[in-house]
Amino acid sequence: MIAPRQTRIDQVYMQQALVLASEAGERGEVPVGAVVVFDDVVIGRGSNRCIEDHDPAGHAEVIALREAAKNRKNYRLDGACLYVTLEPCLMCCGALLQARVSRLVFGAREPRTGAIVSIHEGLRVRGVNHHVAITEGVMVENAVSLLHQFFNERR
Repeated sequence: MIAPRQTRIDQVYMQQALVLASEAGERGEVPVGAVVVFDDVVIGRGSNRCIEDHDPAGHAEVIALREAAKNRKNYRLDGACLYVTLEPCLMCCGALLQARVSRLVFGAREPRTGAIVSIHEGLRVRGVNHHVAITEGVMVENAVSLLHQFFNERR
């Protein structure tokens, strides 16, 4: 279910994800940042590291989920919320489902690989016994601006 309403708290955590995205862009990575929040505490942070780490799974979401799981000492993240600046891909949707994340908040849609609403509905898989609440469009202008700036500089 996609919930269009965002809260002030959503903006606070998305701002943290945007800072991580900006740092990724400065390192030459696609500027995507993510934070995992549990009980109003950030337990995982990540930004894209595919190029740096030579890792096709080095997406911000995966890195943030890995750190959160280590901090909780559990690969299940029931009750956690993932904030990410860009709509997750299908791989990241699988990681969200495996981790049992309760809520996803994302900024900009990704028309080429977005797997929440753009080209797939990767969190709405028939037969899966876990459901993730979704909020999109939080600080979307900021996320889009970072991406446009990054790609314009490379053209």
